[in-house]
Amino acid sequence: MRQVVWTVLAIVGLTRPSEGEAGEPGRDNLRPDAVVALDGSGDYRSIEEAIYAAPYRGPDRRWVILVKPGTYRERVYVQRERGYLRLVGEDAATTVLSAGLHANMPDVDGRRLGTFRTATLHVDGDGFEVENLTIANTAGPVGQALALRVDGDRVRFRRCRFLGWQDTILLNRGRHYFEDCYIEGHVDFIFGGATAYFENCHIHCLRDGYITAASTPPWQTHGLIFRRCRVTGEPGVKTYLGRPWRPHAMTVFLHCDLSAVVRPEGWHNWGDPSREATARYAEYGNRGPGADRSGRVPWARELGGDEATLLTPERVLAGPDGWRPAVLPAGPR
Repeated sequence: MRQVVWTVLAIVGLTRPSEGEAGEPGRDNLRPDAVVALDGSGDYRSIEEAIYAAPYRGPDRRWVILVKPGTYRERVYVQRERGYLRLVGEDAATTVLSAGLHANMPDVDGRRLGTFRTATLHVDGDGFEVENLTIANTAGPVGQALALRVDGDRVRFRRCRFLGWQDTILLNRGRHYFEDCYIEGHVDFIFGGATAYFENCHIHCLRDGYITAASTPPWQTHGLIFRRCRVTGEPGVKTYLGRPWRPHAMTVFLHCDLSAVVRPEGWHNWGDPSREATARYAEYGNRGPGADRSGRVPWARELGGDEATLLTPERVLAGPDGWRPAVLPAGPR
């Protein structure tokens, strides 16, 4: 089995440490500590089983779980004490975590389940990392249904796909970094009060709606930042860049390619004109037919160049601990 595993590792960039690398302070653990495979060729058949079996490790040496191709039909909860894990799939197109709960389903007591308990993947632990994985909620057009909920801090996603319809991603609190990810949905499909940075991501709109619904607290400097992202949609679809779930919602699009799917007005006040005075919506350096600001709502700003320069991942997500999420793990990937 281990020979098969090392073949997969060569594909995803997790290789044996070169001589002298293993055990160095601050180095990422480059070999998998556990392997998940549906066919029984790994250590576990379930992603959640592998996560629950993982020991605690600090941020200097994450526990690495390799997930082999397949569709894992399960819901996964990452406990707070198990946050420093690295979950790595072989390829997001072939490695899928999928479930289908939605808000209108009955709970065990017969009451409505509600939005916040529908997540396919719920991350409560700090320092969790995911690469090369599709996370899907397959409930479809039946109401709110989360693919991802994040309550931890310093959570990072690379080359992942997030598939859903309404409320695909809930970033409830903390700081998060998404790089080279694909995210699709219809209404408010990236929402919450966290500080999150989306770099080189593809945002795809399935039907008329709203991309974001930030609920940024008034005392929090940053909310949802999109830089060098691409916004597309199904034929004939029109969408708003965002609407304020809470009055002080903060969302910015920087240097993004906005297709004609984006409505000329750009932003919506959620039917409450008072939020126009408090919502913090801005754009800078965008291109494409959806970037034309001549029809934008007057209460959404165009940033100055100096302001836009300050909105880097390092500045937005640093926090008191100086987190640098855009810095790749040390050694081969």
